[in-house]
Amino acid sequence: MATNEPGTKNVPLSITEDEAAVYDRQIRLWGLEAQQRMRNATILVVRLKGVATETIKNIVLAGIGKLIVVDSDDVAEEDLGASFFFRDEDVGKKRVDAAKARIESLNPLVAVETLSDATVLEGVALDTLLSGVDMVCVTDLDRNTLANLNDACRRLNKPFYAGGTYGLLGYIFCDLLKHDYIAPDRSGQKDASKNVKNTANYVPLKTALQHRWTGMTRRQTKELNPAIVFAVLAVWEYQSSHQGTVPDDPAAAAEIEAIANKLIAAADVNKQTLSSIPKELVDTVATTAAHEISPVCAVVGGLLAQDILKALAAREPPIANFFTFDGNLGGGTVVRMSMP
Repeated sequence: MATNEPGTKNVPLSITEDEAAVYDRQIRLWGLEAQQRMRNATILVVRLKGVATETIKNIVLAGIGKLIVVDSDDVAEEDLGASFFFRDEDVGKKRVDAAKARIESLNPLVAVETLSDATVLEGVALDTLLSGVDMVCVTDLDRNTLANLNDACRRLNKPFYAGGTYGLLGYIFCDLLKHDYIAPDRSGQKDASKNVKNTANYVPLKTALQHRWTGMTRRQTKELNPAIVFAVLAVWEYQSSHQGTVPDDPAAAAEIEAIANKLIAAADVNKQTLSSIPKELVDTVATTAAHEISPVCAVVGGLLAQDILKALAAREPPIANFFTFDGNLGGGTVVRMSMP
């Protein structure tokens, strides 16, 4: 079956009878209009590791129009554990070259383009790339790179997602600009309409990182599991001081602990809930952050894909705006960071 290019904003493609048959269950779930939005969407995914693998699988099976994957790295042996797109014989090949045919086989109705030249993420080339997509998803990159790509997306009015894992920890950040969506009316009024339109105003990553926890009660703070949030932020700060390198040595624990405690104090976190980062968490991060754990990648990647599809369909509120996953507990929380 031939692949189909997505439509443009001026000339959107309609779902064919064949596509309606393939996506019948999804159309029944979220409606024809939502499926149509997905069908006409071009999604850019940057970096193909464990989280991106799961995300790509789910958005391709759901029926987006086109997927563009950018990754300049070669397949390494450690990639085999968390990415089902790679095989032993792929080690040494470009990740995108090794994965393309397997991505296409998931859903022949989706067009797949792969780019192995890292320069497409720089300067004018980046603007050109972004101008041709509807949404951007960046995975497993350092904070500074995420912030720069987020700024570029903002400049061109493109919704932005970031996600990744650090051993047993994971995160998702989203900046959907000004996002309109339909959700059930939960006002409790008897004469209220079944669905209502809502608007969420998002902020860029640089603004979100200035978030302060001032005024939150002990209970409110505890419900958000702040230790995990600041563990992720501490890894980002560590990377910023170590040329993007993720900690992978017990000796890094002292530096990570100092960074996390400084961030906690600066954010004015309720001291009754979290006065300092737990030492056992710091030790775990220092030794596992550089390693992908397949089940954690699957959870974070699956949730990332779910939220991308939710945003495309404009039904139900997406993440607002920073989700963290704690693999020790098997649960996650969402912190509303600097959003109005």
